[in-house]
Amino acid sequence: MVTGGAGYIGSHAVLALLDAGWRVVVVDNLTTGFDWAVDGRATLVRANIEDDAAVRGAMREHGVVAVMHFAGSIVVPESVTDPLKYYRNNTVASRALIESAVACGVKHFIFSSTAALYGMAEHSPVAEDMPTVPINPYGTSKLMTEMMLRDVSIAHPLNYCALRYFNVAGADPQGRAGQSTAGATHLIKIAVEAATGKRDHVTVFGTDYATRDGTGVRDYIHVTDLAAAHVAALDKLIEAPTESHTMNCGYGRGYSVLEVLDAVDRVTNLTIERRFAERRLGDAGELVADNGRILATLPWRPAHADLEGIVKDALAWERKLREIRG
Repeated sequence: MVTGGAGYIGSHAVLALLDAGWRVVVVDNLTTGFDWAVDGRATLVRANIEDDAAVRGAMREHGVVAVMHFAGSIVVPESVTDPLKYYRNNTVASRALIESAVACGVKHFIFSSTAALYGMAEHSPVAEDMPTVPINPYGTSKLMTEMMLRDVSIAHPLNYCALRYFNVAGADPQGRAGQSTAGATHLIKIAVEAATGKRDHVTVFGTDYATRDGTGVRDYIHVTDLAAAHVAALDKLIEAPTESHTMNCGYGRGYSVLEVLDAVDRVTNLTIERRFAERRLGDAGELVADNGRILATLPWRPAHADLEGIVKDALAWERKLREIRG
C-alpha cells in the first residue's frame, strides 16, 4: 500500500514497486495528487488515510504486507503559520494509519521522513545520530511519527524504515511521472517553471547565510534514486523482520540556490531573473546528508547524482505537463 501515491514522490515509488514486480494499491484523497499520475497497473482507492474503514478494507482486500507512507503536508513556511494543519495531516493521520496497519497484520512500514528533523544542524554533513531538534512544525510533525513507529515496533510485530529525505527534485527519466502540484515551493521545480515561461522570475530567499555565496545550500536527490531507495529498504525489512532502520537519503553534496539557478541557465541556455528577498521562516542555512549509513545498509547506489541531469529531467517533465494540461 502506497499512501499519497498520486503525489510527486509517491507516484515515483509506485513506478519503482511495479517495475520490481510488486502489486500496489494506492490510497490518496487527491487533495494535492492526481488520479492520472497513478500508473494503470496499480489500484487507486480515493480515501483519507485516517478513514479506518476504507484503509483497513483495502489492506484486507488486497492482502497488504507493507505500507509506504507518503501522504501528508510538506510546505515548511506554511507549517509555521498553520501548525495545527501539520499536526493533523502528518501526525494524527499517521497515527491512524499505523493503527490500521497493526490491526490488519501488516509487517513492514516505510515512512517518508525529512532532513528538517535536524533543524539548525551544528555540523554538515548531518548524520542520523545527530540531535533531532526541528525548527518548524513540519519537522516536528515528522519526528513525532518516527517516535510512534519506534514505540509500535517494540510492542507489535512490525518493523519500519524511516527515510529522511533531503531535497527531492527531478522527474522519471522515462517521462512517466514528475512534480505536478500547483504552487510548488521546491527550487528546481520553480526554476524550470520560470524557464518555460510559467513564472517571470525566481525569488531567492536569504543572501546572508554562512555559506559560500550567502544563499541556502541543500543536498538535491533525484526522485528516481529516492524511489529506488524505498524498494531497497522494503527488501531489507523483509529480509530482517526484527530490525528497523533510520537512514538519510541524499548524495552527500550540497548546492546553493544560486548554483542551482546557474545550472538551469546552462541547461536551458537562458538567464532566469533572480529577485532577492529576506529569509523565510523556518529555513536552515545548510542541510547536506551524511549518506554513509544507507550506503552501508542497502545495496542502493545513486544512478542520477548529477545536478544538470536532475534539471534536464525536471525540465522535460515541465514541458510534458504543459501538454497534458493544454
